[in-house]
Amino acid sequence: MKKHLIALDLDGTLLYDWKTLRPETADFLKAIKKQGHELVIATGRPYRSAIKFYNALDLNAPIINYNGGLVSWKENPDFEEINITVEKDAVIDIFNNNTDHIDNAFCEIKDDIYLMRESVDIMELLHFFGNATLSIGDFTETLPGDTNGVIIIAKENHGHLIEAYVAEHYPGKLMTRNWGSSYQFIIEVFTPHTNKGRALKHVAHTFGISRENILAFGDGHNDIEMLEYAGIGIAMSNAHPELKAIADVVSPYSNQEGAIETFLTSYFKNKKAVSD
Repeated sequence: MKKHLIALDLDGTLLYDWKTLRPETADFLKAIKKQGHELVIATGRPYRSAIKFYNALDLNAPIINYNGGLVSWKENPDFEEINITVEKDAVIDIFNNNTDHIDNAFCEIKDDIYLMRESVDIMELLHFFGNATLSIGDFTETLPGDTNGVIIIAKENHGHLIEAYVAEHYPGKLMTRNWGSSYQFIIEVFTPHTNKGRALKHVAHTFGISRENILAFGDGHNDIEMLEYAGIGIAMSNAHPELKAIADVVSPYSNQEGAIETFLTSYFKNKKAVSD
């Protein structure tokens, strides 16, 4: 059987909830890895918030963070890291011209966090773990350079105004994503080059694995490019409607119902039958 690359989104896909990787899921995937396949985590989270699950799966591979904005492999000094950033000047401009619409915000450079103002209700979004540093204050004073991510907490019913400003003043240079659902007040700013599909292509080339042997699992709008690039893109039953629309397979199961294990068991069983 040919070697496969399996890309795994975290929240809503691999994880049972935002902080739990079920032991049975971890054991299953480690067994898949022992068969000679490669696993890669592909998440919007920063490295500091994903490394726990990387270690739980005993991975030795690149890791995709910030939705493809940062692709690193700390154990391999020869790996060509991808580090896509939003220019500091653009960040300052967006904030200077949208002060009436912004309640709070934070930027991230690698694992360090730059927070606009201290607030109890924003702390759970920061994933302030590990060796990260936290700087608080006006970005003109605290932000030392270009940033991997910009997260804006908009004032109620003001998010669309921020998105409109970015679209008008940075066409082709910057994009926005509304987190939606219960996070409709959160606006993410990123570059057009920042997506999991481009990152997955880089990882696949590193391992020498062809596109047809890539499986990608996701649930969110930010997984669209990744599932499109993969040979087979699998959406969870709990996935965003736009992701389901482009997926090759929509699982009848959710992230809490063993969707990944169920699909991979059937897929590799059929592959083995064909090869036999």
